[in-house]
Amino acid sequence: MSPQLAGVLQLTALIAALALAYRPLGDHMAKVYSSEKNYTPEKWIYKVIGANPAAEMRWPAYLRGVLAFSAVSVLFLYLLQRIQGSLPGSLGFSSIDPDQAFNTAASFVANTNWQSYYGEQAMGHVVQTGGLAVQNFLSAAVGMAVAVALVRGFARSRTGELGNFWADLVRGTVRILVPISVIGAIVLVACGAIQNFSGIHQVGQFMGGTQEWNGGAVASQEAIKELGTNGGGYFNANSAHPFENPNPLSNLFEIFLILLIPFALTRTFGRMVGSLRQGYAILGAMAVIWIGFTALMMWTEFAHRGPAFEIAGGAMEGKETRFGIAGSSIFAVATTLTSTGAVNSFHSSYTGFGGGITMLGMQLGEIAPGGVGSGLYGMLIMAVIAVFIAGLMVGRTPEYLGKKIGTRQIKLAACYILITPALVLGFTAVAMALPTPGDSMTNSGAHGFSEILYAYTSGANNNGSAFAGLNADTQWFNTTIGIAMLLGRFLPMVFVLALAGSLAEQKPVPETAGTLRTDKPLYAGLLVGTILIITGLTYFPALALGPLAEGLAS
Repeated sequence: MSPQLAGVLQLTALIAALALAYRPLGDHMAKVYSSEKNYTPEKWIYKVIGANPAAEMRWPAYLRGVLAFSAVSVLFLYLLQRIQGSLPGSLGFSSIDPDQAFNTAASFVANTNWQSYYGEQAMGHVVQTGGLAVQNFLSAAVGMAVAVALVRGFARSRTGELGNFWADLVRGTVRILVPISVIGAIVLVACGAIQNFSGIHQVGQFMGGTQEWNGGAVASQEAIKELGTNGGGYFNANSAHPFENPNPLSNLFEIFLILLIPFALTRTFGRMVGSLRQGYAILGAMAVIWIGFTALMMWTEFAHRGPAFEIAGGAMEGKETRFGIAGSSIFAVATTLTSTGAVNSFHSSYTGFGGGITMLGMQLGEIAPGGVGSGLYGMLIMAVIAVFIAGLMVGRTPEYLGKKIGTRQIKLAACYILITPALVLGFTAVAMALPTPGDSMTNSGAHGFSEILYAYTSGANNNGSAFAGLNADTQWFNTTIGIAMLLGRFLPMVFVLALAGSLAEQKPVPETAGTLRTDKPLYAGLLVGTILIITGLTYFPALALGPLAEGLAS
């Protein structure tokens, strides 16, 4: 069997698995967020935190809950790292330096999981399981809660109430993330991923020295890092490490976990707004972009240029032989079109165009299908903009799901799409202009510029994957990328929730013969075109200086 055919079969199997899970999971999530029943463990949690799950919140109160909870989470994780040296189960590792502790706390709370450290050489069991793994659950649940609040904004009318943040947070964690993660961890252990709390032990002699590895609760953390589109890794090699991702089966399963909830949320959206066809339209737009990017990546990396590529069967540099080009390409697209950031290969070693595809996937806003929760609300923001553009074309007041898209709504949507590019391009420009940040680049020229552009693209879009080659463990990059992660995560949420509140207050507009049908393939195509045009106009100059210049020169 040729590697290309094997890649097509893997992609086909992945699509089939996602299709089978789409309906039951989407319907289950709709029931979870529409339910008025509280399970006993949830009641205990509400009692501890002093929350009333039945109390409805307007968007300012909902936002205060999101920000307050996230601020406490950052502080807790920062302090946990700073006292690591005094904790049991630290494996002898010292406490984390202030700048790196801030960067890591911001990263995991912002669902980014950017890591400027070697996981197996810096973090003990308590920080890994009691800090990082816990935030993998909670940050994902926060994103899902905000997405559901926006969906309620479309579904409700004549009220500014968007539900209860604490109820959405707890239910998303207890009823969705935890059960699937338990099953996922068991599957990964069966595939060969490790799950223990062993200490550091010597595994052999290599070139006159010793090789040492520490164990850890890897399978359980791997499951939620992929399911919650968190990223990061227990080990520095991330999902290329055999303890995290042992074989092609585990690799395909991890990709499945990455895409599972973001795609299924489109059915949840359809259920909650009372029109499954609307959910299918959003799903179609996401799927077109994802399949298109995957096919383009596989074509780019399989292209034979020169004897080295021909002997290897494609661009194998930086890729694990047990996954091959196809498994690596599918994983790379899945992880950068979502906010996962886990990697099973070095994106810096991809061809110039291949590296550009990973960057462009993040720069689209990670909406195809995007992160858990963030992908859906990002795509719905783009849907609002697409409707507005269509309305301008035909001279009608734009409407989406029975809600008028007026001046206030389009201003909020515009602010949302401007935040991340401003962070990415602004920080990249400053880093390139200053003398010190450039010292962290391993390469010069277009590839060196791509290293810095990728780092801020990954941070501000809450992806967390690294281009490799850039030494990001400096005070400059730890601080600026940490700021980019926090602003890139929580500033957009302000505008999402404000938009949700303004939509919920509206009176539904009856559908007429002139109403744009947003549940048709024509609109899905318009939505895809809008996304690509807006991203292209925003990032093309920067991409032309980096991956495009490198690709054309090779």
